[in-house]
Amino acid sequence: MIFDRLKKFYVVFDSPEFDTPPVFSNGDVVSGKVVLEFRGENKVESLKLHARGFTKVRWTESGTASSAGSSSTYTQAYRDQEEYLNLKEALLQSDNGDMTVLQAGRHEFPFSFQLPEETLVTSFEGKHGSVRYWVKVKLHRPWSTVKKIKKEFTVIQPIDINTPALLAPQAGTKDKMARVWYRNFGQVSVTAKIDRKGYTPGEVIPVFAEFENSTCRAVVPRACITQIQTFIARGTTKQKRSAVAALCGDPVAPRRRESWHGRAIKIPPIGPTILQSRIIKVEYVLLVSVDMPGSSKLSLELPLVMGTIPLHPFGSRTSSVSSQYSLDPDWLCMAVPDQPVSPPDYSSIISEEDETEQSVAPPQGEEDFSGVLERPLLAFVQEFRYRPPPVYCLVDPNPQPFYTRPRCMTC
Repeated sequence: MIFDRLKKFYVVFDSPEFDTPPVFSNGDVVSGKVVLEFRGENKVESLKLHARGFTKVRWTESGTASSAGSSSTYTQAYRDQEEYLNLKEALLQSDNGDMTVLQAGRHEFPFSFQLPEETLVTSFEGKHGSVRYWVKVKLHRPWSTVKKIKKEFTVIQPIDINTPALLAPQAGTKDKMARVWYRNFGQVSVTAKIDRKGYTPGEVIPVFAEFENSTCRAVVPRACITQIQTFIARGTTKQKRSAVAALCGDPVAPRRRESWHGRAIKIPPIGPTILQSRIIKVEYVLLVSVDMPGSSKLSLELPLVMGTIPLHPFGSRTSSVSSQYSLDPDWLCMAVPDQPVSPPDYSSIISEEDETEQSVAPPQGEEDFSGVLERPLLAFVQEFRYRPPPVYCLVDPNPQPFYTRPRCMTC
């Protein structure tokens, strides 16, 4: 309206970083403020907040039914819903029903509520369903329409891939006979392996595979990361598959074999795996396939889990010694010195007191060697334990004469 005194009406969530939308998890406290700005004095009946989180799926299927010699077309709708959060709160409302007068200018109304402690489902937007969390605010004023504003916030359920189940290697083998009508052209087989099951967006998956082509035609190996969206309603399942990243290899000639030694396929920014909901699931697989001309392709699927907590560099068995050293810059500085360093002085290692205590006093008077074989041999060895080493010098004390003929290494 042209005479409406409401100038601004919006919701702001508290965020630890400026201009960064907050992300919440189960048990977190969602806080923020509702901002109202008026051009002049205005009366307000109430300002109410409604926070909600739910999963909703919906799709339709059409078909044809025949009855008594006639056919008719019908459309069947499938829908279901799952709720996680439903909270209502009055930010501004008089107890006796009187109006609240707000002066011209800016007014802020803070709010705060806690998400449920049980496991929540990650926010998601799919083909036939979604998982949404939002805050809706309604402004009631006399002689004016109700003003509504809604703002969504993101919830992510953490998935740590540093677990034994997600660090286990995934491998598989599959073969297929290439046929055109009733004629066999030979067999094609594929064997693929990846080092683990759990990954996070931005990582690179090294694919190890072997393709054997026993046919008389060339085949093309491929690999792709496929997202599988599954929607469930009234006992019926609806699926949507889409490739989010792809890799194409060189053709494999007839009667030949080709190997991939860690061909890299990078994971794009995609949402994590969703398995907590009853009516919606989001899963990922690594699809390794072979395109065979004139026949359907051979496909091998390896399961993947997209997590939110990345792989710890030292906390898993997949981390190697080389990767640990690569994180330490001091290791790169190790080098052989240009000139030899002299050894430490003898006196700095053995003090005079130690030498006096450990040494054996020389025998006084005439020495009797008659029972030398009866003495312990260690007593004679200790006499030479702390004798000083020869003086260190950079010049060779026994240089080779210049007139000496060099010795032939082959003689």
